[in-house]
Formats: sequence, C-alpha cells, structure tokens
Amino acid sequence: MVVEMGRDQSYRASIESEIEAHLKKVISIKPPESVFEPMHYLTFATPKSTAPALCVAACELVGGERAQALAAASAIHLMHVATYTHQHMHGSGTKPGPTIDHKFGPNIELLTGDGIMPFAIELLAKAMSPARENSDKILRVITEVTRAVGLQGLLEGQFRAVEWTQSGNGDEEMLEYVCKKKEGEIHACGAACGAILGDGNDEEVESLRNYGLYVGTIQGMINGVGRNNYNNRMEELRISAMKELQTRFKGKKVRPIASLIEESFVPPSQSNLL
Repeated sequence: MVVEMGRDQSYRASIESEIEAHLKKVISIKPPESVFEPMHYLTFATPKSTAPALCVAACELVGGERAQALAAASAIHLMHVATYTHQHMHGSGTKPGPTIDHKFGPNIELLTGDGIMPFAIELLAKAMSPARENSDKILRVITEVTRAVGLQGLLEGQFRAVEWTQSGNGDEEMLEYVCKKKEGEIHACGAACGAILGDGNDEEVESLRNYGLYVGTIQGMINGVGRNNYNNRMEELRISAMKELQTRFKGKKVRPIASLIEESFVPPSQSNLL
C-alpha cells in the first residue's frame, strides 16, 4: 500500500478532496431546486468531521483501495451534515463548535437535515455491486452507520449533552461520556466501516473501531470545551489510540492514519482541523 500526496497536501486533505469530488457527482442543484439547493449548500458548507477520512484511512490500512470506501465515507459525512444542521439551526440556543452562515430558514434546514439521512443510506445501497461481491459488506456498513447515529450513539450523546448543560457543566465523567457518544461513536463507525470494506479481519475491524472511538472522543472534547480544559485526559486518550494501532498493526504503515489524531495536537495556527 502506497499513499501518494502532494508536498503541501496532508493525508487527510487528500482523502477529503476525493470524498468531496464523489459527493459533487451525486449531489447537484437540480429540479426541484427548493429541495436540492439547500441540500447542496449544507453538504459542502458544514465543517468537516474527521470520521469520513478515518473510514478511507482504515480501508487503506488493511489493504483495501481508496475507491472501495468513498461511498461509505460520503454517507458518514452526510450523516454528520444532518446532525450538525439539526444542532445549529437558526435560532437554536446551543451551537457547539464552528458555525456556518444560514442561507435558509430553520424550517428548511430541519426538513433538509431530515432528507439527508435517508439519502445517505440510499448512497450506500447504490454502492452494492455484484461484480465486487460486496453486498454483505455494504449491509454490515449500513447497520454500523444507522447504529452510530441512532439512540445507541449520536442521538444519545445529544440527549446527554442537554443533561450535562443543565447540570452546570461540572461533571467531567459525564462530559467524556457525551463526547464518546456524540463524536466517538461515529468515528468508531467510520474506522470499522473502512476496515470492513477493505476486507479486514474481525480483529482488525475491532481494533480500528477502538482507535476511532479514541479519536472521536478527543475531537468531541476539543469541539465542545476546548483543548486547554482537558489536555491531560486528551493526551491519555491519544496514547491509548496509538497503542491500539501499534499493537494490532505492527510492521504496517500506520503513519497516515495516525496523522488523523496527531493533527488534533498541533497549535491551531498550524492546523485547519479546528
């Protein structure tokens, strides 16, 4: 497996450019424009999550080709867009993390977010190919994605975030649990899906799932409360994530996928991650 990048292009940026190109092929502004224009805008204006890039990186780590994971990575991005849209609607009281300009009213944003979720599943279903014999893998991925954004994952995290805010934001264990559910689960899903599509074995899938959970939890802490508030705990999570890679993938090229977590620990002036 060889990862080729331009001198000034990071591994993550190279993946995200291909995901964006894939999405532009399937999401265009067409009739009825009242439906597709807000969908197109929100898809490409929403700040990116690391989870889609992690999906592709995991696929490549276990020996798969980047193209095998692009549909899943795109679907994960769309799920992120939908949940981000619901959390950041115009007039919403709480807007964690970076925000975007609101070109459409809250009713349109709500309906668009609702419409993006089934479109993401449709995108995955269309990735089934008899020639590739990947139907079983795609079905596993659909299950992974729906579970990660459902009541056992991201939605539970949103509920717990409300409870944490109402409690006065003082419970550190609750904060970490919220970050684990809101960001950790979708990152774990991304990594596991990539490994599944890249034909990784069960041990590789679970190891990368654990790695993704650590990465996402760190991202949640940074986006929710800032790096300086929980630096020590985030460093502990980073060490655990790296151990997960080094233990399972000895001798393999882990540097590209490891860079997805390392970017979180550079000063903001040197990274566009935050």
